[in-house]
Amino acid sequence: MKIVIVGGVAGGASAAVRARRLSETAEIIMLEKGSYVSFANCGLPYHIGGDIPKRESLVLKTPEDFQQRFEIDVRLQHEALSIDTNAKTLQIKNALTGNIYTESWDRLLLSTGASPVVPPMSGVHRSGVFTLRSLSDMDNILAHIERRHPQHATVVGGGFIGLEVMEALSHRGIAVTLLEQGTQVMASVDAEMAEVLHQEIRQHDIDLRLRTGLTEIAQTNGEGKLHITLNNGEALTTDMVVLAIGVKPELTLARNAELAIGQRGGIQVDEYMETSVPGIYAVGDVVETTEWVTGTPTLIPLAGPANRQGRIAAENMLGGKRRYPRSQGTAICKVFDYAIASVGLNEKALQRDNLRYEKVFVHAADHASYYPGSQPISLKLLFEPVSGTILGAQAVGKRGIDKTIDVLAVAQRAGLSVDDLENLEFAYAPPFNGARSVVNQIGMVASNVLHGGTRICHVDDIQHLDPERQVLVDVRTREELKNLGEFGLGLHIPLDELRQRINELPKNKEILIACQSGLRGHVAWRILTHLGFQARNLTGGYKTWLMVNASH
Repeated sequence: MKIVIVGGVAGGASAAVRARRLSETAEIIMLEKGSYVSFANCGLPYHIGGDIPKRESLVLKTPEDFQQRFEIDVRLQHEALSIDTNAKTLQIKNALTGNIYTESWDRLLLSTGASPVVPPMSGVHRSGVFTLRSLSDMDNILAHIERRHPQHATVVGGGFIGLEVMEALSHRGIAVTLLEQGTQVMASVDAEMAEVLHQEIRQHDIDLRLRTGLTEIAQTNGEGKLHITLNNGEALTTDMVVLAIGVKPELTLARNAELAIGQRGGIQVDEYMETSVPGIYAVGDVVETTEWVTGTPTLIPLAGPANRQGRIAAENMLGGKRRYPRSQGTAICKVFDYAIASVGLNEKALQRDNLRYEKVFVHAADHASYYPGSQPISLKLLFEPVSGTILGAQAVGKRGIDKTIDVLAVAQRAGLSVDDLENLEFAYAPPFNGARSVVNQIGMVASNVLHGGTRICHVDDIQHLDPERQVLVDVRTREELKNLGEFGLGLHIPLDELRQRINELPKNKEILIACQSGLRGHVAWRILTHLGFQARNLTGGYKTWLMVNASH
C-alpha cells in the first residue's frame, strides 16, 4: 500500500503517523509546499505577543523526526500541482530545484487546509499589510515590528485570529484599531455574550469599531505609513495592517481533479472521509463536515476536528470502516483577562434555520463565592423546549470557561438533556467549584422551564412590555437599585417585603419579575403563583438585561 498525503500540520501529520501505527509495511509520503510540516499555527499570535517566548516551541516535528521514528518520507517545499484520478498519479513540483515529477499512489489524502481571505481591494498586497496563517507570516510580522517599530496597527476582523492578533500587538505596546464589519466580534456567539468582550477590549484601550470595514489601503508619502479608507468614508493613518477576515478552503487541487465541492465551499466527503473519487480522502479545514444539531453541511476550521479526521482517514485508507461523527464546533478564545467559549448552535443560527428553542441564562461564581478569588461566569444555554435536547451553549468570564463549555460539549455529544445536567456530579471543594456548579444550576433552571416548574420571560418581553396588561416588579434591594442600576419602569418591591405588600400588585395583569441574576426572581415567581397571580421571571435578571441592552 502506497499512501501519499498532500499537506501536513494537524490533519495530514496525524493521518501519517496513525497510518504508520496501523501498518509497518505501507509506504507513506507526505508532501508539504511550505517549509514546515508540523507546527502550532494556533500558537502564532502568542509568540507575536510574547506569551510563547521561543519560536522553536512552535515547530512540533521535523522531517527527520517523521523519518526516524515513523519511517515517513516528508518532502518540504514540494507542491502538488495536479491529480490524475484515472492513472492514480500526482504531478509534483520541487520548489528547491524547480523539478517537476510524477508520483503514483494507492490512496491519496488531501489536507491542503485553508487560506486567509484577502478582500479584492486596492492596496492589500502593499508592504506593511499582513495575514497570519503560517510561520513565515508570523516571521514577516515580527520582522516588520523590529524594523519599523510601529506605533499603531489596524487589525481587520473580529474573529478568533483578529482578536488574538489584537491582543498580541497590544502586549507589545502598539496602539490597535480593530475593525469589524458586523455588529459584534466573535460571530460564533450571540450579541449579548460578545458585549462582555466589547467592554473588555475597550478597557484595554483598543479602538474598537463595529459595523466598520475597509475599502482601500494606500501608501502615504512619509516613512512607509499606510493610509486606509473605511466604508463610512473615514480615513486612518496606520503603521501596519493585519487582515484577519477569515479563511476559505484551499480547493485548487480538488477542483482541478473534479472532486465534488459541497454547498458550503469545502470538499464533499462521506462519513469515512472519502471524497467523490474512490481512493481519495480529505480532512481538515478543506472539507465540509456535518453540523451536530441540524445534520447540514458546515465548515469547521479547527485543529481538534482536523486531528480526529486525520486518524479516521488513515484507518479507512488501510481498509477500516471508521465513521467520523457530526461536528459541534466547540471553540474558545482568550481576550485579555476574559475567555469566551461556545458549543453547538447559537441563537442566530437557530432562528435562521427556523428551529424551535428556549434559552436560559445563569450568572454564577466559578467556585464557592465565599472562598477568596471567585470570578463570575455568564452562561447561556439553548435547548429544545419539549424534549430538553441541548442545542448549544455559550460562556464568558475570567475563569472556568473552558471547563464549563467542555462539560456541556460532552453532555451534548452524549445525548444528555437539560434534566441530566441538573444531576451531573462534579468534583467539589470551595477552591475549585460550588456545591452546585454553574452547569448544575443552568440544568436546574432549564429543567424547571421544561417541566413547568417556572415560567420565564426575556429581555425583549421587558422592552416591549404592555402597561395595559403587564407590570414589571423588581425584587432587588434598595441598595442594589442605587448601586447597580434600575430598569426605569415598573414597581420596586424587595423580595423580603413581597408577602407583606402583595396587595400592591394588580391581579388583572401579568407580573414580569426581575432580580439581579434570576434566582430571587424565581422565588418571587413561586410566591406569586401560589397566591394566584399570572407571572413570569426574567431569566438571567438585570445582568442579562444590561448585556442585551449594551449590545444594541
